Amino acid sequence: MSSRLEVHPVNPQPRALHQAARCIADGGLIVAPTDAGYSFMWGIEALDAEHRVLRLRALDTRHPFTVLCSTISQIGSLSKLDDRAFRIIKSLTPGPITFILPAGADLPRRLKQTKRRAIGCRIPDNAVTRVLLDTVGSPLLTTSLVLPDEPLDNHEAEAVAEGSLRHVDLMLDAGDCQPGPTSVLDLTGDEPMITRQGFVELELD
Repeated sequence: MSSRLEVHPVNPQPRALHQAARCIADGGLIVAPTDAGYSFMWGIEALDAEHRVLRLRALDTRHPFTVLCSTISQIGSLSKLDDRAFRIIKSLTPGPITFILPAGADLPRRLKQTKRRAIGCRIPDNAVTRVLLDTVGSPLLTTSLVLPDEPLDNHEAEAVAEGSLRHVDLMLDAGDCQPGPTSVLDLTGDEPMITRQGFVELELD
């Protein structure tokens, strides 16, 4: 049976975050708030959880999921992060921005299996997600809460619970959050390129 844990949006209760972290460690799939809507989250090596997301969202196995990180150092462990990219990311995080970077040589085994040449990473500006990442102690895979047959307002907690709770193992309910989507900034080329403007418009100097 799925669990719905209510947490404070600014000072989330440690007990609930530890329960969510245990669920992830056991290979579970959760829904949690971010600074760009509620999202699916699961451990990088949790293949069963990933397959559940692929079925729920009607995606193929080549879909490039985003990696949620708590620090730029974590992003650097997953990607080839040069000085320019580091400065840009530092100036824009935390926030609702996904950075596309060349994949690093030391990717976790599961990500190496996808043969990624690029990887999307972000550091969210949401207290619940940030504490969750710190509690888990490692990056998480994530994707937007978009169900093709069940359109829902993925930033409204009650709508998210009604539409997704039966599909996941646990929901961290912190009330309504910012709607999303994230902006996407491609840092793989010679110049940074905004490939998607999110709900907070991104401007580069």
